[in-house]
Amino acid sequence: MVAVAHPAAAEAGRSILRQGGSAVDAAIAMQMVLTLVEPQSSGIGGGGFLLHFNAASGAIDSYDGRETAPASAGPDRFLGSDGQPLPFSEVMPGGLSVGVPGVLRMLELAHSAHGNLPWRDLFQPAIALAEEGFTVSPRLAGRIAGDALLAEQPSTRRYFFSADGAPLAAGARRTNPALARTLRLIADGGADAFYLGSPARNIVDAVATATPRSGDLTLADFAAYRAQRRAALCLDYRTTKVCSMGPPTSGGLAVLQILGMLRRFDLAGMAPDGVDARHLIAEASRLAFADRERYVADPAFAVVPVERLLDAGYLAARAAIIDPDKAMEEAEPGRPLDSAEIGTLPPATALLPEIPSTSHMSIVDAAGNAVSFTSSVEGPFGSHVMVDGFLLNNQLTDFSFVPASRGRATANRVEPGKRPRSSMAPTLVLDRDSGEFLAAVGSPGGPNIIGYVVQTLIGLIDWQRDPYAAIASPHTLNRNGPTLVEADAGLESLADELAARGHAIKVQDLESGANVIIRQGETLLGASDPRREGVALAD
Repeated sequence: MVAVAHPAAAEAGRSILRQGGSAVDAAIAMQMVLTLVEPQSSGIGGGGFLLHFNAASGAIDSYDGRETAPASAGPDRFLGSDGQPLPFSEVMPGGLSVGVPGVLRMLELAHSAHGNLPWRDLFQPAIALAEEGFTVSPRLAGRIAGDALLAEQPSTRRYFFSADGAPLAAGARRTNPALARTLRLIADGGADAFYLGSPARNIVDAVATATPRSGDLTLADFAAYRAQRRAALCLDYRTTKVCSMGPPTSGGLAVLQILGMLRRFDLAGMAPDGVDARHLIAEASRLAFADRERYVADPAFAVVPVERLLDAGYLAARAAIIDPDKAMEEAEPGRPLDSAEIGTLPPATALLPEIPSTSHMSIVDAAGNAVSFTSSVEGPFGSHVMVDGFLLNNQLTDFSFVPASRGRATANRVEPGKRPRSSMAPTLVLDRDSGEFLAAVGSPGGPNIIGYVVQTLIGLIDWQRDPYAAIASPHTLNRNGPTLVEADAGLESLADELAARGHAIKVQDLESGANVIIRQGETLLGASDPRREGVALAD
């Protein structure tokens, strides 16, 4: 089974599985198709995080393909001449926000360990679709029409608009021969063809001449990039073992912290989606986000006390702060370290925008191996710089724009070769006792990813919902501020009840895009979030 954000990608993934491909093989094929048909969300110009479950051994491997800052990048990268942070809208488009893309190196690393089919074969569905043409979806058409920046960049204007200046409409056919050539090059030459060949040279040139702000990526930055194989983070929750991705993403750690704090509450005995449960989830989220802002950054550049943040005693102490009947004020970060250790750590930083683009896929192959894979170019259409048929990311805007606070450098500041903090949270769920696979879960959505994944997991585990019900349920979220309530979701009475418990309420669109697969006995059940245009396909 595959569950992914676009029907064309799902068809490609299922085709690979039918040929005897592994879950990783299908992930590669689907990512290449998404580069073409969902360019606003992910692609080979971006990065991602992937978890793999090995059905034979029970092992979980996690792969980090997060982008890196160029060697010339410094902490003042996003400061103006007055020393103040530049507006996000001014640095997101153009070359300054572009990091070295990581997804191809990461997928090649995962394929070397878990692939069945030849690397070259996995690119053929996307190459054929790019040459023959694909149908522009309503979602893509809406994104193009609503993004004024696309018309300002010559490369994106040529691709996303017709000769008379009209944005591509839903139902239009679009070919992308430049992307087909790029994918064929990578198919034949591996990731080296991208990082050491003409795509890297063309990216460097495009970034150096991009407007409104140029960037400083070099060929040496591309040659130096390495994907990382990391240990997955896991935590026991009820009868399950929930595993996710560790830093430099904050997503997996925050998800596990929230679940760990909620263990002391009988959510299963509460009304699904009722005010009691939603209040507790919001309060645990406040506490996790406070820790996220204080402690999480690239572990190669900062000490991230992951084990202590997930320690059962620490989480129990944090959970004891939660009042079941009253919302707290803004939560303070906890103290997983002693005072002397905390004093050496960088200070917390303000939450920056993380535009809710991104894409997620879940996969289970015929052998029972599973993949949960979240990838992104950051904002819709990334940096709005297009090279060789694909868009470049703007992931460097995930760094803190403020390099220092209270006399100390911030943990998530820009540094050469550093990976910016993320919120992506690809997740796998196993039976706590047997170690058997139970679910693959994940979602796009910027910092809201954490809440979307938590809500889905609680729906599946505590309330025993089917995958569709778990991901279609209306959202309420908290990022250590107002409680966000999904607009037009029939939550007016719930919002009033939360407000009565002291929550400041903010109603807004909460466009998740979860893709979930669960196993029940010998049966797989899958679903794709109805808020987007994805689909689950199976044999």
